[in-house]
Amino acid sequence: MSSSDYSANDHKYMARALQLAKRGIATTQPNPRVGCVIVKEDQIIAEGWHEKAGLPHAEIMALQQAGGQARGATAFVTLEPCSHYGRTPPCADALIASGISEAVIAMQDPNPLVAGQGMQKLTQAGIKVRSGLLQQQAEELNRGFVSRMTRCRPWVTVKLAASLDGRTAMSSGESQWITGSQARSDVQRLRAASSAVMTGSGTVLADDPSLTVRLDGVDWQPLRVVLDSHLSIPDNAKIFKDGQPLLIATKTAEDDDRFQQIKDLGIDIRTFPGQAGRVDSTSLLKCLAEDYSCNEVLVEAGSVVCGSLLADRLVDEIVLYLAPVVMGSAAKGLFDIPGLESMSQKIHLSVKDVRAVGQDWRFTVRPEYCM
Repeated sequence: MSSSDYSANDHKYMARALQLAKRGIATTQPNPRVGCVIVKEDQIIAEGWHEKAGLPHAEIMALQQAGGQARGATAFVTLEPCSHYGRTPPCADALIASGISEAVIAMQDPNPLVAGQGMQKLTQAGIKVRSGLLQQQAEELNRGFVSRMTRCRPWVTVKLAASLDGRTAMSSGESQWITGSQARSDVQRLRAASSAVMTGSGTVLADDPSLTVRLDGVDWQPLRVVLDSHLSIPDNAKIFKDGQPLLIATKTAEDDDRFQQIKDLGIDIRTFPGQAGRVDSTSLLKCLAEDYSCNEVLVEAGSVVCGSLLADRLVDEIVLYLAPVVMGSAAKGLFDIPGLESMSQKIHLSVKDVRAVGQDWRFTVRPEYCM
């Protein structure tokens, strides 16, 4: 259905459902973020959102609040209600049992276990179903989940901090801090909304980062993924000692002594042999989707890793924090992409958002190959 088929109130209620869904942006992994609003006689009588994987879904939360008032009401849901048993029973069954008369759904569930079956179940039960209202916004909210279900890989965002002259670190490797405290806090929110944070061994050796989320109210940590082709990271690195989720991705053979040493430390390590002595990023991303249920991966790495991912067309979005400083021509650049020698080879980017973050500017851009 087109937007003209919906009333102003329909838009208002679905916008509220999307607002509720966003509350789970850092907590629902690997599940999608979903909101639900139940309306009767043009009044919202109940609201719900999916708070955390394993807890009741948005529809169940709203139905529990509505109680008997749900009979004859309309449910506005940002994602097609599930029709299968997972950690929780099917939401479609609960909506049918509640006696609602209509369901307005923003987007179809891309999960093959659902994929239209939830809406079909509601229709067969005599419930009027309309779908497509604010679909683009709903898909954007769950772009990682959609990517995992349809492309068998996570949504990949590259985060970079640079000077006004496009430099990310001094020639010595020193990079702390280019941007201000507000930009660094903003990065914490990006991490919290990601299933995994990926970096390269060069960044670990230079900065010894923890790559953890340090935000009040966030009680979980994303998987840290480190590309370490030659297993050069020492045992005293922070990521080896803090006990938080970690995957070492390497090309080194499993019978290598260092491989076994890392494995004996209780650290998850896997081999993804690629060309030119590097980890095969395509295989790694597929593994993150299939074996770790990763929806979104945030890349915080140097120019070699970022350049390789962009050249391989594996980057979906770039978030660049640009600081009002100049670091000089000897400092390191944003992307290391050999072979671009003419203007016809340049990689086109589409600007999605520009805004001030403290003293810095945040640019959100997307490669046009994925538009």
